[in-house]
Amino acid sequence: MGDRDDFLTWVGSRLRDAEVALHNGDPVPRRAIWSRAEPVSVLGAWLNATGQAEIDDLFSRLGATFSDCVSYEHEIVAADVVGDMAYTVGYEHTRASVDGEPRDYTLRATQIYRREDGEWKVAHRHADLVQNA
Repeated sequence: MGDRDDFLTWVGSRLRDAEVALHNGDPVPRRAIWSRAEPVSVLGAWLNATGQAEIDDLFSRLGATFSDCVSYEHEIVAADVVGDMAYTVGYEHTRASVDGEPRDYTLRATQIYRREDGEWKVAHRHADLVQNA
């Protein structure tokens, strides 16, 4: 497999597992796949953060908000790897409870990744809610 294939395998396994855990209320796996180097940032559908302390707080707050993940699908529209940088663009289809209320929603999400010590780490996330037309 090539670099892009290896990256997409990671996205479909470790990143996916971290997102499912977060949507079940556990932010620890998501934090583990995020960079510990600066800069890191989130321009999220609900919350924003810049820097390590804000990222930690954001993930804890999200973990306290989510529960009962029924399904999570990351529909990738575009992705590429260039050296030690990569990106994904796509839709995240999620069925989980938010503040105890079952929800079914889709986010448009773009993420930027850095390879650090041979592992992919998320460095930036931008997501917004897809509005029904």
